[in-house]
Amino acid sequence: MTESPATSPTALPGLPPGAADPCVHCGFCLPTCASYRVLASEMDSPRGRIHALRAIEAGELELDATVASHFDTCLGCYACVSACPSGVRYDQLIEATRPKLNQANLRSSWQISFRQLLLQVLPYPSRLRALLQPLRAYSGTPLQTLARRSGLTRLFGPGIEAMEQLLPPLSAETFNDCLPLINPATSPYRGRVALLLGCVQRCFDPSVSTATVRVLQANGFEVVIPQDQGCCGAVSHHQGELELTRQLAADLVASMNSIEGDLDAVLVAASGCGHTMKAYGEILGDQEQFKAPVQDVQEFLADQGLSDDFRDRLQALPTTVAMHDACHMIHGQGIQAQPRQLLRAIPEIQLREAMEAGVCCGSAGIYNLVQPDEAAELGRIKANDLTQTGASVVASANIGCTLQLRHHLGERAQVHHPMELLSASAGLHQLPGLQERVGLTEIAGEGQDR
Repeated sequence: MTESPATSPTALPGLPPGAADPCVHCGFCLPTCASYRVLASEMDSPRGRIHALRAIEAGELELDATVASHFDTCLGCYACVSACPSGVRYDQLIEATRPKLNQANLRSSWQISFRQLLLQVLPYPSRLRALLQPLRAYSGTPLQTLARRSGLTRLFGPGIEAMEQLLPPLSAETFNDCLPLINPATSPYRGRVALLLGCVQRCFDPSVSTATVRVLQANGFEVVIPQDQGCCGAVSHHQGELELTRQLAADLVASMNSIEGDLDAVLVAASGCGHTMKAYGEILGDQEQFKAPVQDVQEFLADQGLSDDFRDRLQALPTTVAMHDACHMIHGQGIQAQPRQLLRAIPEIQLREAMEAGVCCGSAGIYNLVQPDEAAELGRIKANDLTQTGASVVASANIGCTLQLRHHLGERAQVHHPMELLSASAGLHQLPGLQERVGLTEIAGEGQDR
């Protein structure tokens, strides 16, 4: 006798058939789950959410605002997927569930409006820059310190306060894309790649793109940067806004494919972006895809190998560096060894490992803005874990993680992208504070202030 859809465990409504079937409620996911870590609630764990989905499918539970809130606490870090011994595809389940959470009756009017505001600003660099312009005289100044110490920022509500706490000093590069379309190789030619600038990264940490381009050039790669490129859609993808994600993805594909000539790869220096771009086959379906494979820049360089010319110019970096594995890097893309392989090429560097490398820092797209209390606790846990390594530098390859870690680490450690460390060691890039402390020198005519 064939089971009816109402009772079949493979027929969760609108979800991938069979994705939850292997779950035997063993609990191996619980220690790795960031939301369970801070909330200690079964409903705020992968196991609890799978149970809820099954109950909804069976008509035993209604997807109301209370139930939806337990799905909203999920960071989408996918640590549970790595930990699950039964192969449960929780990543597919939560991605298919998120669009259902955008129904008007499942969140408060403020939650809906705040999310809409973020999705109307963050994926659009021109809009974000316009919003940031009035803050140039505030960020990184004594005025910002005074506002925080006085408690003034708390008057605007937890979401706005969380945004202000993550606001970094704004440089001139925040407001202009300084890299040209064509960045020729500066050592024997090995290939040609395109580079994503990102949306939040190009505004809040443009130094990463500059460093990445210089490392690639010095390794023999021509780097092409389309001037009209926009957001990859990662921010909206993490929020289940599929229509906006498809539009942003299609526009980015068109921008990258407008490059004349062949490409060896489309490279990304932010793991959240890379994870989403590697999923374009599912997001865009039969629509046009990139004409070259998408790779994280560390993945690409580890595959290609650092050139002999580049290795010869690397200067000693006698400092300790703790690796921070972004969730969409280690769990989403399976990239863990490559960043360490590249950094070990730097003479005298000492790599340190955190005790809980696979646990999320609390950034998770816009999670630290829409769930600020949970995210703040996770940020404190991660910062303490990294501090216990004794490292003076933390290597982070995702802009959301970087902003989160800089806020919670404070002066305990500097946070830099691995490409910045490689570029600084090669004398191509300045990292104020770090370079003076370890005695790195800049190659005349090739460095540039951050």
